[in-house]
Amino acid sequence: MRRLYLQIYATVLAVVLLFGALTSVVWWIAMRESRIPQALGSLGQVAQVILPATGMSPDEQRRRLGDLAAPFGADVALFDSSGRSLAAVGREVPAPEPGRSRSHPVGRWGHRKNIVSLPLPDGRWLVVRIPEPDHGPPGHVLIPIVILALATVLGSYPIVRRLTRRLEALQGKVEELGRGELGARVPVEGRDEVARLAERFNRTAEQIEALVEDKKKALATVSHELRTPLARIRVAVELMEAHERPDLRERIERDIEELDGLIGELLLSSRLDSHELALQREEIDLLAVLAEVCAPFDVATAGERVLVHGDARLLRRLMQNLLENARRHAGGASEATVTRCGENECLLAVSDAGPGVPPDERERIFEPFYRPPGAVLRDGEPSNSTQGEGGLGLALVRQIAERHGGVVRCVEGEGGGTRFEVRLPISQA
Repeated sequence: MRRLYLQIYATVLAVVLLFGALTSVVWWIAMRESRIPQALGSLGQVAQVILPATGMSPDEQRRRLGDLAAPFGADVALFDSSGRSLAAVGREVPAPEPGRSRSHPVGRWGHRKNIVSLPLPDGRWLVVRIPEPDHGPPGHVLIPIVILALATVLGSYPIVRRLTRRLEALQGKVEELGRGELGARVPVEGRDEVARLAERFNRTAEQIEALVEDKKKALATVSHELRTPLARIRVAVELMEAHERPDLRERIERDIEELDGLIGELLLSSRLDSHELALQREEIDLLAVLAEVCAPFDVATAGERVLVHGDARLLRRLMQNLLENARRHAGGASEATVTRCGENECLLAVSDAGPGVPPDERERIFEPFYRPPGAVLRDGEPSNSTQGEGGLGLALVRQIAERHGGVVRCVEGEGGGTRFEVRLPISQA
């Protein structure tokens, strides 16, 4: 049985049947155990009145025993103190064992042995076989049990089927997603665990679809970014074959450097994204490293000495990308600072005096290869990207910051322009 709803329904049915069986057994045991003491008490009281005195004729004693046994449907026999039978009614019952104490009734219990010996005041023994109780509960008890079982069986099926039908729908959408149908979504019905599972599946499917779309866009952009310098190199080579021009050689070298830098950033971004790159963590003086990186860019640094626990090579790359981004799109950074923010965090900020970034684009510029409309390079030529060289500069800044437990954001500078802020945790060593 592979269908889930059949398994659940069979389980409910088995529980109902087990409930009915156990109820019948418990009823039978309770009735059996309760009837014997009641019969013994009644027999003991009636025997004192009905049984004849010693010396009566056997016929009279048998008649009196019949009167005694009739209301109970029991087999009764009367014995003298030596165990000799005086009278009997019904099936034969065994005589009491010799030497038995007469202080209390003596019973022999077990399967079809409901026999008890009652001592009488005059020395005689009354031996009684109590009839077996009826097997199973009476009809007025069975009818509610049967009705309850039917109601449970009939009422549970639609509930179980509705639950498993939703799970089957979810299973179908999972299979669609596995086949590459990224638009697969599950209708959310109800507010139970299955509904929450459907919501989580839909969110996961949306994230997967967005991730795949981003990868497709990134692949298309990378193809364009790689094709552009290659095309320039091809044209330059053709011109060099026709004319000896030293400037073309320099242009080819720049294009090759651009290709090499783009491929390097692609590899670094991929390794950071997949967590393949293990960080070489050490204690780093962030202000000292910033001053070292800013020197070639001729950017002033300020702030206070702060120690962070991180990868010095990656943090240098973060600072270089921020400074290169300011050089390419704002004429250069105006200031770079390191300040402490509380006991557990520090702030690395790079400011420029450029035209600034519109508020609706301050988050998007961290996307790989995002190009805002009308972007220009420092030398006035159209820009192929906005994030450093190759379109991955600011995307790498975010990745490196997140790998160090930090965050990065773009805000408006105090005197205009743009300010990039990177918050990093301070080393607690």
